[in-house]
Amino acid sequence: MRTNKGNNFKLLSFFLFLGTCVGDYGIGVGIGEGGVWLGDGGGGSPNSNPSSAPKQQTNPAYTALQSWKTAITEDPSSILKTWVGEDVCSYKGIFCSGSSVTAIDLNKANLKGTIVKDLSLLSDLTILHLNTNRFSGQLPDSLKALTSLQELDLSNNKFSGPFPQVTLYIPNLVYLDLRFNSFTGSIPETLFNKQLDAILLNNNGFTGEIPGNLGSSSASLVNLANNKLSGEIPTSFGISGSKLKEVLLLNNQLTGCIPESVGLFSDVEVLDVSFNSLMGHVPDTISCLSEIEVLNLGHNKFSGDLPDLLCSLRNLMNLTVAFNFFSGFSSECSRISFGFDFSGNCIPGKGYQRPQPDCSVIPGGSLSCLRIPAQPLTCAAILGLKAP
Repeated sequence: MRTNKGNNFKLLSFFLFLGTCVGDYGIGVGIGEGGVWLGDGGGGSPNSNPSSAPKQQTNPAYTALQSWKTAITEDPSSILKTWVGEDVCSYKGIFCSGSSVTAIDLNKANLKGTIVKDLSLLSDLTILHLNTNRFSGQLPDSLKALTSLQELDLSNNKFSGPFPQVTLYIPNLVYLDLRFNSFTGSIPETLFNKQLDAILLNNNGFTGEIPGNLGSSSASLVNLANNKLSGEIPTSFGISGSKLKEVLLLNNQLTGCIPESVGLFSDVEVLDVSFNSLMGHVPDTISCLSEIEVLNLGHNKFSGDLPDLLCSLRNLMNLTVAFNFFSGFSSECSRISFGFDFSGNCIPGKGYQRPQPDCSVIPGGSLSCLRIPAQPLTCAAILGLKAP
């Protein structure tokens, strides 16, 4: 026993001397029941676990994009072949500021797949453009963590299910484009409370009524065309002093009157309510739309005379009232030189009108719509109601 301990002590002295010779690198030594052991200077022991050493952190953007890559099943343009290695800024369709991913533009890539929850790791992402692909399914709730995202374009894909509620919780979103998908169900009222500049929901399968706070939207463009929306245009339309410039409600199943409050949309440039079942007279207050350039009332069931002042609006370039049941218009409308389509109505002495039997019973003839004469003084008073 003494001999072994003596030998161990001699060996320990030798290795301590050797450690002074190797400088900063050092040698770890110790005595245990198994004799003398050597280390690398890290203070370990024969039973140390190498896995306890700190590991290098993986780039979150790399994790996110590689996770998404596995969820994309078809890539006919071989875009994803460039998604190799940790330098994500070299990936095709990925754009960076410094080393941070700030934009993804895969428009018209014809990719097939789904959106994965790990995309929420891209904390600096401001633009996500995926139009004209074949992405399907629903959007993961984790996307609400994209606090920098401003533009979301998912148009012309195969997304389905109800309106993606997660988009309402992306705090800095200003542009939302869900056109040409297969979303169904109602449009949430909170959408029009969100500070968006553009709301594009056309060419889906949305049903139900248009939310009553449509006119409260901060957006300059609202496109709800080519859905299955029903009911009336909200009576609050315009009252909240909206800055809407384009309102597209065509090809739905809307009924009732155009509300008189439409005259409050003094900034609107394009208003299209064609291909619905709207009835009654066109409100005189529509003549207060001083900035209107395109007005399409075609293919409805409107009746009566066109408002006298409508055809004298200085910026109007295209007026379509075709295929309604209008019975006349003012001499001012007869003098306009721009596009004016009044075919398919019930106007005596004009060509291309409905056969007389079709005009004997006016649809919605018993419908009562509020009448507010829109003389210049009235327009000034109406616009005075508009919130600043």
